[in-house]
Amino acid sequence: MRIAVVDIGTNSTRLLITGYAAEELRTYETSLVTTRLGEGIGRKSHLSRAAIERTIEALLKFRDTIIRVGADKIVVAATSAVRDADNRMDFLSEVARQVGWDVRVLSGGEEAELSYQGAVSSFGLKYGKPAVVDIGGGSTEFIWTENGNLNCISKQVGAVRMTDTHASQAEIAELLKEVLSNVRGTGVHHFIGVGGTITTAAAIDQRLSVYDPEAVHGYCLKEGSIADILSELEVMSPSRRKEVPGLQPERADIIIAGLRILLAVVRGLGAGAITVSETDIMHGLALSAALTTN
Repeated sequence: MRIAVVDIGTNSTRLLITGYAAEELRTYETSLVTTRLGEGIGRKSHLSRAAIERTIEALLKFRDTIIRVGADKIVVAATSAVRDADNRMDFLSEVARQVGWDVRVLSGGEEAELSYQGAVSSFGLKYGKPAVVDIGGGSTEFIWTENGNLNCISKQVGAVRMTDTHASQAEIAELLKEVLSNVRGTGVHHFIGVGGTITTAAAIDQRLSVYDPEAVHGYCLKEGSIADILSELEVMSPSRRKEVPGLQPERADIIIAGLRILLAVVRGLGAGAITVSETDIMHGLALSAALTTN
């Protein structure tokens, strides 16, 4: 079975076309467009006309790719930016009219469960029962299992949102203080990180001039490395940041806020390091679609 997954996020819109066989996913095609649908969400809960048009343009391109590559099933999901927007119904109607897709707006709980499934699926039992940290553009989720139940805490602390509000390291740490204390109290000792901030940090730490998913997936990102990268980038101009190996130019303006969140998380959890995962909510959506169909 071939499944196409489209993830409409706060910062980027992504495509994954994957095949499911023998309980495993095989990637055929991936694509990412920085659409910044959630621009301004730190100040208002409204999707701008320009952001909606950028996102629909990306969706139309993805539709062409899906037609070319082929898919038995298409899953289109939206997360924080659409979920929190007061004009989300206008956006959903526009997508249905122009692209022909019905968008599933994930609740915070659904987003967390799918992120967890996607992140842990590629590690098997290697880390036992880890907690997953998902740093997005609009929010950060903490997901773990306890007594057989999946637990999640979501905070509206994301890379785009914190960039819009110009939040300092101390302010971000304060916003996350309570949730980090709660997660620390669960006794979980291993943490897996997903999202563009975390994969970008792993790429920068390895000075990857060409992004290599295999080098990023499973990479151990240490607290000291995160702090060093943040210190290095904070003193650079935005144009200079765009030249840093491993940092996508489109992410240069929000990477500082993202790294501040990541550093606050690793420090607050007392983890010392976090394991980076290339598989995330998109893989969770693909697995869910495959299992539901079968």
